[in-house]
Amino acid sequence: MLYCISANYTPKAMEAMAKNPNVNRQDEVEKLVKAAGGEVVAMYGTIADGPGAMVIIDVDPGMGAAIAAVVGSSDGLHNLKAQRIFSMDEVKAIRQKRIQLQASFRPPGQ
Repeated sequence: MLYCISANYTPKAMEAMAKNPNVNRQDEVEKLVKAAGGEVVAMYGTIADGPGAMVIIDVDPGMGAAIAAVVGSSDGLHNLKAQRIFSMDEVKAIRQKRIQLQASFRPPGQ
Protein backbone atom coordinates (compact mmCIF):
# COMPACT_ATOMS: atom_id res chain seq x y z
CA MET A 1 0.00 0.00 0.00
CA LEU A 2 1.17 3.47 -0.80
CA TYR A 3 1.37 6.15 1.88
CA CYS A 4 2.44 9.77 1.68
CA ILE A 5 4.00 11.12 4.86
CA SER A 6 4.94 14.77 5.10
CA ALA A 7 6.25 16.94 7.92
CA ASN A 8 8.11 20.15 8.63
CA TYR A 9 11.43 20.31 10.41
CA THR A 10 11.49 21.92 13.85
CA PRO A 11 13.92 24.76 14.56
CA LYS A 12 15.99 22.26 16.59
CA ALA A 13 16.27 19.95 13.57
CA MET A 14 17.14 22.86 11.28
CA GLU A 15 19.99 23.86 13.60
CA ALA A 16 21.31 20.30 13.74
CA MET A 17 21.20 19.97 9.94
CA ALA A 18 22.97 23.33 9.54
CA LYS A 19 25.87 21.95 11.59
CA ASN A 20 26.11 18.89 9.35
CA PRO A 21 24.58 19.82 5.97
CA ASN A 22 25.88 16.72 4.16
CA VAL A 23 23.78 14.25 6.15
CA ASN A 24 21.37 12.47 3.83
CA ARG A 25 17.98 12.24 5.56
CA GLN A 26 16.74 9.86 2.86
CA ASP A 27 19.21 7.21 4.09
CA GLU A 28 17.62 7.37 7.55
CA VAL A 29 14.10 7.20 6.13
CA GLU A 30 15.04 4.23 3.97
CA LYS A 31 16.43 2.37 7.02
CA LEU A 32 13.16 2.89 8.90
CA VAL A 33 10.93 1.88 5.99
CA LYS A 34 13.09 -1.15 5.19
CA ALA A 35 12.87 -2.25 8.85
CA ALA A 36 9.07 -2.16 8.40
CA GLY A 37 9.37 -4.41 5.34
CA GLY A 38 8.65 -1.66 2.84
CA GLU A 39 10.42 0.53 0.34
CA VAL A 40 10.77 4.24 -0.32
CA VAL A 41 9.18 5.11 -3.66
CA ALA A 42 10.25 8.76 -3.61
CA MET A 43 11.36 11.48 -1.22
CA TYR A 44 11.25 15.22 -1.72
CA GLY A 45 12.09 18.37 0.17
CA THR A 46 9.24 20.82 0.70
CA ILE A 47 8.95 24.50 1.56
CA ALA A 48 5.22 24.92 2.25
CA ASP A 49 4.69 25.94 5.89
CA GLY A 50 8.46 25.92 6.37
CA PRO A 51 11.26 23.55 5.34
CA GLY A 52 10.30 19.91 5.48
CA ALA A 53 10.07 16.65 3.61
CA MET A 54 7.56 14.41 1.88
CA VAL A 55 8.07 10.71 1.38
CA ILE A 56 6.03 8.19 -0.55
CA ILE A 57 6.41 4.66 0.75
CA ASP A 58 5.09 1.24 -0.22
CA VAL A 59 4.40 -0.87 2.89
CA ASP A 60 1.99 -3.47 4.21
CA PRO A 61 -1.34 -2.28 5.66
CA GLY A 62 -0.90 -0.64 9.06
CA MET A 63 2.81 -0.07 8.62
CA GLY A 64 2.28 3.42 7.20
CA ALA A 65 0.63 4.45 10.46
CA ALA A 66 3.36 2.76 12.51
CA ILE A 67 6.09 4.56 10.57
CA ALA A 68 4.25 7.88 10.96
CA ALA A 69 4.05 7.24 14.72
CA VAL A 70 7.81 6.67 14.93
CA VAL A 71 8.54 9.80 12.92
CA GLY A 72 5.94 11.84 14.80
CA SER A 73 7.45 10.95 18.17
CA SER A 74 10.73 12.62 17.26
CA ASP A 75 11.34 16.19 18.34
CA GLY A 76 12.77 16.99 14.91
CA LEU A 77 9.47 17.19 13.06
CA HIS A 78 6.07 18.81 13.41
CA ASN A 79 2.93 19.24 11.29
CA LEU A 80 3.08 15.54 10.44
CA LYS A 81 0.54 14.31 7.91
CA ALA A 82 0.17 10.70 6.82
CA GLN A 83 -2.33 9.48 4.29
CA ARG A 84 -2.98 6.39 2.25
CA ILE A 85 -2.65 7.15 -1.44
CA PHE A 86 -3.96 5.11 -4.34
CA SER A 87 -2.55 4.18 -7.73
CA MET A 88 -4.78 4.98 -10.68
CA ASP A 89 -5.52 1.25 -11.08
CA GLU A 90 -6.72 1.19 -7.47
CA VAL A 91 -8.87 4.28 -8.10
CA LYS A 92 -10.48 2.54 -11.07
CA ALA A 93 -11.26 -0.54 -8.95
CA ILE A 94 -12.72 1.69 -6.21
CA ARG A 95 -14.99 3.40 -8.74
CA GLN A 96 -16.18 0.03 -10.02
CA LYS A 97 -16.89 -1.17 -6.48
CA ARG A 98 -18.80 2.05 -5.77
CA ILE A 99 -21.14 1.34 -8.67
CA GLN A 100 -21.76 -2.17 -7.30
CA LEU A 101 -22.49 -0.85 -3.80
CA GLN A 102 -24.64 2.17 -4.75
CA ALA A 103 -27.91 0.18 -4.80
CA SER A 104 -27.28 -0.89 -1.18
CA PHE A 105 -27.33 2.67 0.19
CA ARG A 106 -30.18 5.03 0.85
CA PRO A 107 -29.21 8.68 1.41
CA PRO A 108 -30.43 10.42 4.58
CA GLY A 109 -34.02 11.62 4.29
CA GLN A 110 -35.00 9.15 1.58
